[in-house]
Amino acid sequence: MRHGKKNNHLGRTDSHRKAMLANMSSSLIKHKRITTTLAKAKALRMYVEPLITKSKNDTTHSRRIVFSYLQDKDSVTELFRDIAAKVANRPGGYTRIIKLNNRLGDNAEMALIELVDYNEVYGVEAAAEEKKTTRRGRSKTAKKDEAVKAEPVAETAAPVEEEAAAEETKEDKGE
Repeated sequence: MRHGKKNNHLGRTDSHRKAMLANMSSSLIKHKRITTTLAKAKALRMYVEPLITKSKNDTTHSRRIVFSYLQDKDSVTELFRDIAAKVANRPGGYTRIIKLNNRLGDNAEMALIELVDYNEVYGVEAAAEEKKTTRRGRSKTAKKDEAVKAEPVAETAAPVEEEAAAEETKEDKGE
């Protein structure tokens, strides 16, 4: 019986599954996003996220452990050099799975799995938002809003008055 065993075997032998997940992990690290079936994407997430967590601690021991899973020097180098620097302050959740349309040939559920910090579309809004503060007395946003409201009114009022005065003088002259 397989009570409490969360590993999806994906219809493969143990050695085939490990080799497939190692190759998919290397591709994900090199290309930052790959398209695969939904079941493989979920299995890959469980496989690659602990490796990314290991890469935050750049020691010889952690490099050897990650290499034993990936079996690809270039992927290990890129993981510890580039990706670890980007995810240094993220406490987990390094990958995102986006469901796609079913595959035409066999109607398999397809998905796009990507590294979260390397997507330009979703990261723009999160970077633009300011950090929320606690509400103690007057908030900082209220002060900013008052300052913003006061400035444009003073700037825009003068040109409008000048234009109105210029129109009145044209009407007085009969133009």
